[in-house]
Amino acid sequence: MRKQLKPLLKFANEAEERSFGKSYDSSEYMDWRKAQRIVLPKLRPTTKTISLRLPQHLLDSIKSAANSRDVPYQSLIKVWLQDKLHSN
Repeated sequence: MRKQLKPLLKFANEAEERSFGKSYDSSEYMDWRKAQRIVLPKLRPTTKTISLRLPQHLLDSIKSAANSRDVPYQSLIKVWLQDKLHSN
């Protein structure tokens, strides 16, 4: 026998919705057995533009290393930063 689901609630704002979600079980409001996985192919992580001052010789060296790897220098910097962050 199926359990009777409660009607979905309306919230005034996202903070109210989050607070409710921390306190209550969502299975009382929806049947998760009917849920389907979806793919969001165009979803990208949020990025933030920063300004970074580098000595010209260092930037030239980075650009040269990126050119030899056939990647944009900014992408190479991001890879190096990510590798360094995870190595510590």
